[in-house]
Formats: sequence, C-alpha cells, structure tokens
Amino acid sequence: MAEGSVLGGFRVAAAVPGRELALVGRHRFARYALVFRLDAAGADRTRLRAETRAAFPGPAGAVYRGLVIGTGGHAVAVRRLLAAVRGRAPDGARHQG
Repeated sequence: MAEGSVLGGFRVAAAVPGRELALVGRHRFARYALVFRLDAAGADRTRLRAETRAAFPGPAGAVYRGLVIGTGGHAVAVRRLLAAVRGRAPDGARHQG
C-alpha cells in the first residue's frame, strides 16, 4: 500500500514496509486513525499491534462515541481484525498471545 491509497473508508497516511501502516478516515461523527505496527519478537517471529485513535466532535459525535466505544463494539471489531490477520499468517508464524 502506498501513501494516499484508499482502503475501505480509510486513506493510507503512512506506509513503512515491514514496520508500520497508518490509516486515517473521517465521517460526519468522527475522525479516526488505525495504526498497525510490526515489531520483531524473536527468531522468525513478528508481533502485530493495532492502535486506534478517534475524535468525536459535537453532541452527535458524543452519541456516536457512546454507541461505538461505550458498548464495547470497537474492542470486539479490533480483536476480530487481529484474529483475521493471525489466521492469514503462515502456520509457523501463528502465536496465540
């Protein structure tokens, strides 16, 4: 992915192969970012971390934040996303943790 590319409601803000992918987006109720970081985790192992950030301006944003963050839906979605990535990793690279 190259900077400026679009991926499902996100724009690639930064892409450093093998290190980081930063995605940003916005809609009526929020501005948000999703940053994936890859870290060496031993011999032939890599740790993937996902960091999310968001701003929810105005009263409508506060309601939206309550629906997305307050219900735990966001945490569930991020866990599913990471599990999907884990599922696509080569068999020897998968690690539950």
